[in-house]
Amino acid sequence: MSRETISQSISIVHPINLSHGKNAEVWDTAGKRYIDFIGGIGVLNLGHCHPAVVDAIREQATRLTHYAFNAAPHMPYIDLMERLTAFIPVSYPVSGMLTNSGAEAAENALKIVRGATGRTAVIAFDGAFHGRTLATLNLNGKVAPYKQKVGVLPGPVYHLPYPSADNGVTCAEALKAMDRLFSVEIDVNDVACFIIEPVQGEGGFLALDTEFAQALRRFCDENNILLIADEIQSGFGRTGQRFAFSSLGIEPDLILLGKSIAGGVPLGAVVGRKALMDNLPKGGLGGTYSGNPIACAAALATLDVMTDEHLQVWGSRQEEAIVRRYQAWRAQHLSPYLGRLTGVGAMRGIELAHADGTPAAKQLTQLLSLARAAGLLLMPSGKSRHIIRLLAPLTIEPAVLEEGLDKLEACLKQLD
Repeated sequence: MSRETISQSISIVHPINLSHGKNAEVWDTAGKRYIDFIGGIGVLNLGHCHPAVVDAIREQATRLTHYAFNAAPHMPYIDLMERLTAFIPVSYPVSGMLTNSGAEAAENALKIVRGATGRTAVIAFDGAFHGRTLATLNLNGKVAPYKQKVGVLPGPVYHLPYPSADNGVTCAEALKAMDRLFSVEIDVNDVACFIIEPVQGEGGFLALDTEFAQALRRFCDENNILLIADEIQSGFGRTGQRFAFSSLGIEPDLILLGKSIAGGVPLGAVVGRKALMDNLPKGGLGGTYSGNPIACAAALATLDVMTDEHLQVWGSRQEEAIVRRYQAWRAQHLSPYLGRLTGVGAMRGIELAHADGTPAAKQLTQLLSLARAAGLLLMPSGKSRHIIRLLAPLTIEPAVLEEGLDKLEACLKQLD
């Protein structure tokens, strides 16, 4: 099957053509079955074709397929924003807007903070990923392949080390780097916001240091700087709770949402303090497709299913299975390349590394191929593409999860 009409600048991890899927399983056009540990890169926390989501899409498609909300409001948008803002676990009044994607949510957040602060500088973190649009490229803490050949990017943006027990960067080291930044590079009074992932996705499923998160919140408060939490990948139950920032003991000013918000239908949002969200002039926010009725219906169905009880049970079950198997593999010395287990809850990464700790990127590439042949789809992450990120649907059947981990175990044994 030819792909000549598709841009060759799109990188494809698995050279197969998918036909259909159900929960945590997918089939290609040749009829081969795969266990899906990618989940559309974190989009399918409720799995492929969740019945409640499918029913909501079908029903809405018979009523209203589209209307631009800024031209004439529609009830799916209004109903979703009421439900969504109530779903955000913060103490302050919340409002927000719907977008087409997480990257678009990040772009709008930058506009919102500029309008609220009158400042333009943004502080992001090494290893970050916030999107592929021009402004979000500048936020990303990685050059290749995202920033190569695209020329001058919007700014100013500065980067700090991301402190995590998963990468060995301490809170003290990150705070020291922050002190240097404001002593040497930029006046703190020019900074509009910090943007940070409570758990880095593309960066390798690195969990943010709690002490640093709380120190950063205090610093922002003391200096009238806004704090944006990017929960696009870590949100909607990925870590076993609604959002990962709750475990850090902080409340961000703005929160970026996307991926699993709508069960596989394109949708994103930026939500936060009402005073911030309302600060731009009328018409300063909006978009033709943003908050499409079908996407809103899918998101409403998603929220119906994502009760706290379900999220806790799903997250704990998946975390327990992954940690148990990983610890057994370490005890068995399953592979000389088996490195650290990163992340938190059900948002876990497995590092492949050499004995001296250097990334084993070649072996991860081999693992992707071996696993695909065995009927398991995996996704790389990390600066050197040496960390497997495990993104099986939260709703995966226990037997299917164990089968997938069995396949992963067999493939790890074969690495050379």
